[in-house]
Amino acid sequence: MTTLISFVLRVLLLVAGLASAAVIALGAVVVLAIWAMRATWSRLTGRPTKPFVFRVNPRQGFDRMYRGAGQSGQGSRTPRADSVPTARKIPDVTDVEPKPR
Repeated sequence: MTTLISFVLRVLLLVAGLASAAVIALGAVVVLAIWAMRATWSRLTGRPTKPFVFRVNPRQGFDRMYRGAGQSGQGSRTPRADSVPTARKIPDVTDVEPKPR
Protein backbone atom coordinates (compact mmCIF):
# COMPACT_ATOMS: atom_id res chain seq x y z
CA MET A 1 0.00 0.00 0.00
CA THR A 2 2.80 2.43 0.82
CA THR A 3 4.45 1.77 -2.52
CA LEU A 4 1.22 2.76 -4.28
CA ILE A 5 1.02 6.01 -2.27
CA SER A 6 4.70 6.70 -2.96
CA PHE A 7 4.18 6.08 -6.70
CA VAL A 8 1.12 8.37 -6.83
CA LEU A 9 3.02 11.08 -4.95
CA ARG A 10 5.93 10.83 -7.38
CA VAL A 11 3.61 11.05 -10.37
CA LEU A 12 1.85 14.10 -8.89
CA LEU A 13 5.17 15.83 -8.25
CA LEU A 14 6.29 15.05 -11.81
CA VAL A 15 3.06 16.49 -13.23
CA ALA A 16 3.41 19.59 -11.06
CA GLY A 17 7.01 20.09 -12.21
CA LEU A 18 6.06 19.65 -15.87
CA ALA A 19 3.18 22.12 -15.47
CA SER A 20 5.50 24.68 -13.87
CA ALA A 21 8.06 24.25 -16.66
CA ALA A 22 5.31 24.66 -19.27
CA VAL A 23 4.07 27.90 -17.66
CA ILE A 24 7.60 29.34 -17.55
CA ALA A 25 8.25 28.31 -21.17
CA LEU A 26 4.94 29.85 -22.28
CA GLY A 27 5.82 33.11 -20.53
CA ALA A 28 9.20 33.18 -22.25
CA VAL A 29 7.55 32.58 -25.64
CA VAL A 30 5.05 35.40 -25.03
CA VAL A 31 7.83 37.85 -24.06
CA LEU A 32 9.85 36.80 -27.12
CA ALA A 33 6.82 37.27 -29.40
CA ILE A 34 6.15 40.75 -28.01
CA TRP A 35 9.81 41.69 -28.47
CA ALA A 36 9.83 40.36 -32.04
CA MET A 37 6.64 42.28 -32.93
CA ARG A 38 8.12 45.45 -31.46
CA ALA A 39 11.37 45.02 -33.39
CA THR A 40 9.48 44.29 -36.62
CA TRP A 41 7.25 47.34 -36.18
CA SER A 42 10.22 49.62 -35.53
CA ARG A 43 11.95 48.33 -38.67
CA LEU A 44 8.81 48.82 -40.74
CA THR A 45 8.42 52.39 -39.55
CA GLY A 46 12.13 53.17 -40.00
CA ARG A 47 12.90 53.79 -36.35
CA PRO A 48 15.94 52.30 -34.65
CA THR A 49 15.30 49.28 -32.47
CA LYS A 50 15.91 50.09 -28.82
CA PRO A 51 16.57 47.33 -26.30
CA PHE A 52 14.49 46.86 -23.19
CA VAL A 53 16.39 48.53 -20.38
CA PHE A 54 15.79 47.97 -16.70
CA ARG A 55 17.84 50.49 -14.79
CA VAL A 56 18.74 49.62 -11.22
CA ASN A 57 20.04 52.16 -8.77
CA PRO A 58 21.26 50.32 -5.65
CA ARG A 59 21.19 53.50 -3.58
CA GLN A 60 17.50 54.09 -4.26
CA GLY A 61 16.41 51.28 -1.93
CA PHE A 62 18.60 52.54 0.89
CA ASP A 63 17.50 56.14 0.35
CA ARG A 64 13.84 55.09 0.45
CA MET A 65 14.41 53.10 3.63
CA TYR A 66 16.23 55.92 5.41
CA ARG A 67 13.70 58.54 4.27
CA GLY A 68 10.83 56.31 5.31
CA ALA A 69 12.30 55.76 8.77
CA GLY A 70 12.70 59.50 9.34
CA GLN A 71 9.19 60.35 8.16
CA SER A 72 7.38 57.81 10.32
CA GLY A 73 6.63 60.50 12.89
CA GLN A 74 8.27 58.68 15.77
CA GLY A 75 11.78 59.89 15.17
CA SER A 76 14.84 58.25 16.57
CA ARG A 77 14.77 56.45 19.89
CA THR A 78 18.33 57.56 20.52
CA PRO A 79 18.45 61.23 21.55
CA ARG A 80 21.04 63.52 20.04
CA ALA A 81 23.89 64.56 22.29
CA ASP A 82 23.05 68.27 22.09
CA SER A 83 19.38 67.70 22.95
CA VAL A 84 20.01 66.05 26.31
CA PRO A 85 20.05 68.53 29.18
CA THR A 86 23.17 68.11 31.28
CA ALA A 87 24.03 69.45 34.70
CA ARG A 88 27.33 70.88 33.53
CA LYS A 89 28.62 71.66 30.09
CA ILE A 90 31.93 70.13 29.11
CA PRO A 91 34.18 72.77 27.55
CA ASP A 92 35.81 72.19 24.18
CA VAL A 93 39.21 70.53 24.22
CA THR A 94 41.92 73.09 23.46
CA ASP A 95 45.13 71.41 24.65
CA VAL A 96 45.98 69.80 21.31
CA GLU A 97 48.92 71.32 19.48
CA PRO A 98 49.46 70.65 15.78
CA LYS A 99 52.71 69.05 14.67
CA PRO A 100 55.03 71.18 12.55
CA ARG A 101 55.63 69.96 9.01
